[in-house]
This record gives sequence, C-alpha cells and structure tokens, in this order.
Amino acid sequence: MITAQAVKELREKTGAAMMDAKRSLEESGGDTEKAIEWLRKKGQQIALKKQSERTAHEGLIESYIHGNGRVGVLLELNCETDFVARNSEFKSLAHDIAMHIVAMSPRFITSGDVPNEVIEKEKEIEREKLHNEGKPVDMIEKILEGKMNKFFSDVCLMNQLFVKDDSQTIQDIVNSATAKLGEKVVIRRFSRYSLETESIICAIKE
Repeated sequence: MITAQAVKELREKTGAAMMDAKRSLEESGGDTEKAIEWLRKKGQQIALKKQSERTAHEGLIESYIHGNGRVGVLLELNCETDFVARNSEFKSLAHDIAMHIVAMSPRFITSGDVPNEVIEKEKEIEREKLHNEGKPVDMIEKILEGKMNKFFSDVCLMNQLFVKDDSQTIQDIVNSATAKLGEKVVIRRFSRYSLETESIICAIKE
C-alpha cells in the first residue's frame, strides 16, 4: 500500500503532482528511485498533455542582471499552483531562462509570435541572397525552408539552444520541467534591457 507520507516525500523530491507521484509509486512497487525513473520516462508524454490541457496563472517574476548592471532581464514564468511556484527547481528554471535571455537576446518567445511581415521580409532577403548566389530556382524554396528554421532558432526563445546545455532547446527544458513538476510551465513574457540597445519586450498569451 502506498502511504500518504511516501507520496509527500516523492513530491518534495521531484515537484510532481500528487496523482502523478502516487501512480509512479504504484507502478514502481513503492520504490522511490524507480518511481523517479518512471516519472522521467513518462516525462515527454506528461509534458505534452499538461501543456495542452491546463492553464497556468501562478508563478514568479525573476530578474537577472549582468555585466556590472549594463544588461538585465525581467521574466514572468508561470505554473499552475503556488506550491510549484515555491519549488526550488522551478525557481532555478526561472533563473536559468532569465540568464539565457541575457546571453542570447531572443526577440520573440515562439515562432508563432513572429509577425508575418517580419517573416516575409526575412524570406525576401534570403531569396535575394540565394538568387545572387546562382542557386537553381527549383531549389530556392527548399533551401529557404532551412534558412527560416535557422532564423527562428536565432530569434525565438523556445527554438534557441539552451546556453548551459546546447543538446537541448529552451522548449526541451520547459517540457522537462512540466513533466518533472507535474504542472504546466509557461514562459509568459520577458523584458530585456541593455545600455547598448533599446529594451526588447516579448509576450505570449494562451
């Protein structure tokens, strides 16, 4: 029988939701380490489900200042409950994302946030470059697709490779956090300020 204390201890270790923690213990015969592994294996599936089905209105505002005060970020990272918002791993995630924004200067959160006129302008520039390079007309659109993917990975936060681990994108670490914490995690908005350039403000809505 899985006790309430065992569920509580697993939640404290992983930040998983109560029902996820209980099920993982049931599936693992009460073995905490196996339960943690079960949660990890189910991570991507859990993340996709929670991202699509739930809303996130709790969370925190994280600030990160760098370069002797010459550049800084304010980030709003949301979750579903104040329980997770107080979790040390959630706070660490917010800190890491804010630090990443300072380092990588994204202009948008997702590719869906990029205005159509910006996308079309970028395509126009790249088409002209490819034409000037003498690329075959029937190959230009195919090459352009790769160019636009590169553009999105440069300017969109969720598409960028994580500055602390370039084997993952920011989307990957958000999905992992959703799975591990057992709640939907959303980067709602951020503002990046620099003495060298004007601030960049991005927002996302459900």
